[in-house]
Amino acid sequence: MKQMTVGVIGAGKISDVYLTNISTIFPNLKLTAVCAAHLERAQAKAEKYGIRACTLEEMLADPTIDLVVVLTPVGSHYSIIRDALLAGKHVYTEKTICETTAQAKEVIALAEEKGLYLGSAPDTFMGASFQTARKAIDDGLIGDIYSFSLSINRCNDILTVLFPFLQLSGAGCLRDYLVYHMTALVSLLGPVKRLAATVQAPITSRKNQLEDNPGFGETLSTPNESLVTAMLTLENGIVGTVHENHESTMRDRADFAIYGTKGVLLLGDPNWYEGVVKLYQNPEHPLNFFSLIDEPVVKELPMVNPYTANSRGLAVAELAESIAKGKENRASKEMAYHVLDVLECMEQSSREDGFVEVMSTCKRPEPFRKDYMASDAFDD
Repeated sequence: MKQMTVGVIGAGKISDVYLTNISTIFPNLKLTAVCAAHLERAQAKAEKYGIRACTLEEMLADPTIDLVVVLTPVGSHYSIIRDALLAGKHVYTEKTICETTAQAKEVIALAEEKGLYLGSAPDTFMGASFQTARKAIDDGLIGDIYSFSLSINRCNDILTVLFPFLQLSGAGCLRDYLVYHMTALVSLLGPVKRLAATVQAPITSRKNQLEDNPGFGETLSTPNESLVTAMLTLENGIVGTVHENHESTMRDRADFAIYGTKGVLLLGDPNWYEGVVKLYQNPEHPLNFFSLIDEPVVKELPMVNPYTANSRGLAVAELAESIAKGKENRASKEMAYHVLDVLECMEQSSREDGFVEVMSTCKRPEPFRKDYMASDAFDD
C-alpha cells in the first residue's frame, strides 16, 4: 500500500486526536511533521509522536510532504490553504473550509487550476452513526421523507473560557459548530435550496466563572453569534427546522430526527462518530384506532462501519485513497462550499428579515462502509 506523507498545521487541543489517528490507524498515511504559530507547541507534539517540528514555511517548502492537514482557527484557513496549494500540496482542513464563500471560491479555483485535492471537515458524517442512518434512508426503512428537525444546545459560559479561539472572528456557533450538523444533514438528505433564519449574539461579554482557571473573574468579550433558528427547504422538497443555542445550561446535546411515511429515525450527535440510531415505527397490525395508542416499535439499528470512536482524520485517509485512485473524495470541497454558503445565507436572511435562495449546490457523497484499519481496506 502506497503511503501519503502528511504534515499537520496547528498544535491546539484538537491536534492530538488527529496526530494519534493519522499515525496509528490509517495505513495509507505517514505522519512526518507538525508546525504551529508557537514553535514550542509544535516541538512538544513532535516529541510526543516521534515526528519533527518545523515552521509553516519549512513545511510548505518540504518536497517530501504530499498533504497538509489544517487545524488552525477558521479565520486563518484562507491564507494557509492558499499558500499550501501554491506550494503544490494537497489540503484537508478542519471545520468550515474558509471564513467566507468569497475566500472559498478563490481556494477552490486555485486547487482546480493546480490539479490538487482540497477536502474539508467535518468527517463525522462518515462515522458509524450517520452511515447507519444513511443506509436506513437509502434502503427505504422510513419510507418517503418529508421533514426533519434538529435542535442543538451548548454552554458558552464554559466553552469560551476553555477554548479562547471562540472569541475570534469566524468562530461563532455557525462556522465552529453548526457546520458539523449541516454537513451531516446534506450528506443524508441532500443540498439546501431556500431558507429563512434569525442569527443572534445575545450575550456579547461574560465573566470567567471557572474557579480553577487563571482568568477567573475577568470579563471576556464574546461578540460572535450564539443563537440560530432556521427553516430550510431542500432541493428535493424536504423541509425542516434547525435550532442552535449556545447560551444553554445543558451539556452538549443534539436532537436530530428525520420523519418518513413508514417511521422516524432518531440520530446521534453530528459532532461525534458514535451514537445509537433508533428506528421508530407503528405496530405491525393493521392501522386502526388501537395501533395509534399502542407503543411504537423501536429498533436499534446495527452499525455499518467500525468508526464509533473519535475517528477524526478518517476523511484524510479517504482523501489520500481518492488521490491514489483519481476519484472524488467524499468530504469534498463542493459540499464544504455549499455548507458554508448555507451558513452565510442564514446570516443574510437574518439581516434582511426574509427568505433567501441558496445559489450553490452539491452532490450527496457516496455511502462509506469501509474499514480503513484493515490491511485490505483499499481493495475494490
